[in-house]
Amino acid sequence: MLAENYYKVKSDLEQAALKAGLSPSKIKLIAVTKSAAIEDLKKAAELGVTDFGANRVQEEADKVKSLPGVNWHFIGHLQRNKVKYVLPVYCMVQSLDRLSLARELQHRAEKFDQKVDALVQVNISGEKSKFGLPPGELPSFLEQAERLDRLKIRGLMAMAPFVDDPEEARPYFKRLRELRDQNAVPGRELPELSMGMTNDYMVAVEEGATMVRIGGALFGRK
Repeated sequence: MLAENYYKVKSDLEQAALKAGLSPSKIKLIAVTKSAAIEDLKKAAELGVTDFGANRVQEEADKVKSLPGVNWHFIGHLQRNKVKYVLPVYCMVQSLDRLSLARELQHRAEKFDQKVDALVQVNISGEKSKFGLPPGELPSFLEQAERLDRLKIRGLMAMAPFVDDPEEARPYFKRLRELRDQNAVPGRELPELSMGMTNDYMVAVEEGATMVRIGGALFGRK
């Protein structure tokens, strides 16, 4: 079943990329591990999944340890006191949503003598239940984050509202792409757009996603 799910998702991503005039090779599948068993994660890696996304630091530590040869992305809300567990294990923090967290990432990166790739999480829907910067605060945040020399902002991340019809999510993905384009000024490249999940990933790719975070469509809905 996992293999069937994986090839279905890969086929969907390829179709969506071609529809958008993009190269399918530019779309990175992030397998969300929250509800998946370690055995399934290992099978996914054997099938060809190279990037995995964890939502919780300590609760998913065993999963991270079980797959040392892959790329781990932190995609959940990150508390400052958990940053020490994220670095240097994760290749990217996709949920940078406040300046205090940026400064903590800088501080820890200095201790580990490393750089930190991050995506800025934007609350594109304005929902109180979601984390992320309000869109209007993004330009100022990027200017301040650029002063932190260990931190490399690679792009933006967002979650659209959960809707039955994926087409209803399209305006939110389009808005995130527009925000990225508006803020990608000379000297500040923002190549990555992490948007789209199990319910709406094809629409997200059509609107320019370079990363999609998929759990249920791969491992089954719990």
